[in-house]
Amino acid sequence: MLKIINVVGARPNFMKIAPLMDEMKKHARIRPILLHTGQHYDDKMSDVFFEELRISKPDIYLGVGSGSHAEQTAKVMMEFERVALQERPDLIVVVGDVNSTLACSLVAAKLLIPVAHVEAGLRSFDRTMPEEINRLVTDSLSDYLFTTCEEANKNLQQEGISEEKIFFVGNVMIDTLMKNIERIKSRDTLEKLGLAGRAGLADRAGPAARDFAVLTLHRPGNVDVKETFRDILGALDELQTKIKIVFPIHPRTTKQLKEFKLWEMAKGMKNLMLIDPLGYIDFLSLVSQAKLVMTDSGGLQEETTVLGIPCLTLRENTERPITVSEGTNVVVGMNKDRIIQEGLKILNGAGKMGQRPKLWDGKAATRIMNILIEQLGLVHRLGYSVVS
Repeated sequence: MLKIINVVGARPNFMKIAPLMDEMKKHARIRPILLHTGQHYDDKMSDVFFEELRISKPDIYLGVGSGSHAEQTAKVMMEFERVALQERPDLIVVVGDVNSTLACSLVAAKLLIPVAHVEAGLRSFDRTMPEEINRLVTDSLSDYLFTTCEEANKNLQQEGISEEKIFFVGNVMIDTLMKNIERIKSRDTLEKLGLAGRAGLADRAGPAARDFAVLTLHRPGNVDVKETFRDILGALDELQTKIKIVFPIHPRTTKQLKEFKLWEMAKGMKNLMLIDPLGYIDFLSLVSQAKLVMTDSGGLQEETTVLGIPCLTLRENTERPITVSEGTNVVVGMNKDRIIQEGLKILNGAGKMGQRPKLWDGKAATRIMNILIEQLGLVHRLGYSVVS
């Protein structure tokens, strides 16, 4: 038996690990173990995702909770080291760029356990972002680096990582999206939110019928600086006079709005609809029927590209430039005037169309497992053959 520990720590990890767990379960001689560090954990942000993505409950839950970057990383390392020493896995799989990704990679590397990093090579080239540090260190420690685009391969090669470790496989987040697309299309999210008269799915009414936008906002660079947050709200105040904006609001974002005394400003916008965070299916049902998405999230830039929805990224950079060069994404920063300008352009029908990037076809997890089976010697050791 080959024992593989698959690590998740926060909500963005769940969509990436789900197709990998599905692929591993197809092989009788592979024992996949799902480990949740508990870096982020509450019912709305975790449990519903396990249920909707049909992921079995974690085999191991560390329950590390919140804290500073140093505290959280240290807690994960301490708890994960105990698990790794007890389980003695043949491989650790980490996804994305959260603190748990870095912490478990570091522990595994010191214990000489091979590490596979899924979504390797993404770079914003902005080291003020904690995620960028996590990406750089994790990639430097990993034995197998699975990339979503050819540009990520080039980033890794320029950092001196051997080409033999780098594998361009596509995007596992898109595997999850494509697997659930019919559920997403049939979900009655708009009816539940009172938006049913505002949009039709692309195959019914088309983009021209959509008259609401979706907003997500949670990154410290946006919500922890009062002046920046106020500028973004100023842009939203202008745009909400032209289109209804649905804002599933992160608990931490709500906290900052109240702390900066901006809550009343937000509540006073009659066309800004503040709602609780949504589960995966409901959220993507909402996004797939929007005229415009504004976000500071990384994964949503990818999902809007595949769904063909114009996206404005409220950051100065992106670690996913392929969503700009090939997709529907425009990076607008946090400047009030630029957000308004690009938002109005989309509302006037001049949004980017884009195309689906190479290998974003729903088969990334299959490619990853085929490579691991071959690279780990399972073809000969366990008599495996790769799955087409």
